[in-house]
Amino acid sequence: MSKQDERLVEGDDYYWDSGYMVLTSSYLKKRGYCCSNGCRHCPYGSKDQSPTDN
Repeated sequence: MSKQDERLVEGDDYYWDSGYMVLTSSYLKKRGYCCSNGCRHCPYGSKDQSPTDN
């Protein structure tokens, strides 16, 4: 994958809220794992490391 393919797209992968970049559920699913940072739109359960239907 090239660096250009790795760029985040505002609106699809993230949005801004009060000065913070918020990752979307779509991006987090594409990333493929939970980082355990308590992301607002995390599609992973606390014990299950596979995507949920959220």
